[in-house]
Amino acid sequence: MFRPLPVAIGLRYLRAKRRNGFISFISMASILGIAIGVAALITTLAVMSGFQREIRDRMLQMTQHATISADGEGMDNWREAVAEALRDDRVAGAAPYVSTEALLSGTRRQPGIVRGVLPAQENAVSDLGSLMVEGSLDTLAPRSFNIVLGRELAMWLGVGVGDSVIVTTDFQTTPMGAVPQLKRFTVSGLFEAGYQEFDKGLAVVHMEDAQRLMRMGDGVTGVRLKLHDMDLAFPVARDLALRLQGPYRVSDWTSENANMFRALRLEKTMMAILLSLIIAMGAFNLVSSQVMLVTDKQADIAILRTLGLTPRGVMQVFMVQGTLIGVIGTLLGVVGGVLLTLNLEHILRAIERVFGVVLMPADVYYITGLPTELKPDDVLAIALVALAMAFVATIYPAWRAARTAPAEALRYE
Repeated sequence: MFRPLPVAIGLRYLRAKRRNGFISFISMASILGIAIGVAALITTLAVMSGFQREIRDRMLQMTQHATISADGEGMDNWREAVAEALRDDRVAGAAPYVSTEALLSGTRRQPGIVRGVLPAQENAVSDLGSLMVEGSLDTLAPRSFNIVLGRELAMWLGVGVGDSVIVTTDFQTTPMGAVPQLKRFTVSGLFEAGYQEFDKGLAVVHMEDAQRLMRMGDGVTGVRLKLHDMDLAFPVARDLALRLQGPYRVSDWTSENANMFRALRLEKTMMAILLSLIIAMGAFNLVSSQVMLVTDKQADIAILRTLGLTPRGVMQVFMVQGTLIGVIGTLLGVVGGVLLTLNLEHILRAIERVFGVVLMPADVYYITGLPTELKPDDVLAIALVALAMAFVATIYPAWRAARTAPAEALRYE
């Protein structure tokens, strides 16, 4: 099989036993350093991607993909909006809602969001019905003034199913001055979404009860949409708002939670940069091993030069060898990282059994396992970064080898 001379010599140097064992040790340390860095980075980013997916999925269990709401006043034509939305093939479900901030009072007080829904249509836009841990969503009948609370919110209020909760909304102007608007509701159920924003801050009532509480008549705050493809949330909601021809506000799940998703992306980016330093350490070891190899091979370089190999060819010899070390380390790291990620849950369980500890308490993290999501794009990017670092690390030693003067190198041989 034909191979260019620099490649053939570089491969021979890689396979040959070296007189200086310390150089071989440094080369193995380089391979190991790159492999450990790549594996650690792949596993860490997979875990962070898994947590992001878990947070997103838990959030979308209780919230809509997109919202169309009235600009200022309530939306009176919500029935037309729901019907128009359901005619769009991209929309999986649509439902009206009423939302307001309120102060809830049981044995203790806690602020929260009171959301008015139609129980028959709520399952079209959220999984609230399947997240009930006590009671049922069907208990929210018109004018029953029943209320469903997040489990943690009920704990903070000190109430349970059958207890009363007083909901205080905005102040109403009377001849006696500003008087807070109060209404007593009966707790008819509890839900647990596994997402603190909802478990601690959301209360659900029937939409008609919310309309009476807020004196909205037949108007609603807006219409919630669930889509077949949540990445199309904003364009679909915008198109619907344009068809309705009114002054409506459009928002989607990414804009409503923009700060959280930006923080998660920034955290993932910073973690990737920090863990890339492990790969950089392996690359620095590669520089050391290659510099020592060039010093050890001075006589060989001089002989190759006298036989006609150009300085560029000498440089290619050592670049080929150093790059191959980087390729081997990267491949080992990719394989190790993928295998570690796929078996991380079993490893976590084994550590918990051996040491008798719980590394992921469900009451703290709301999950019982370690979510992972192995993204091919992340793996490819990590591999390319590692290969680029290894390639750059070979440039200086190879350049130094190309500058070797044959006469000087053979003077004491």
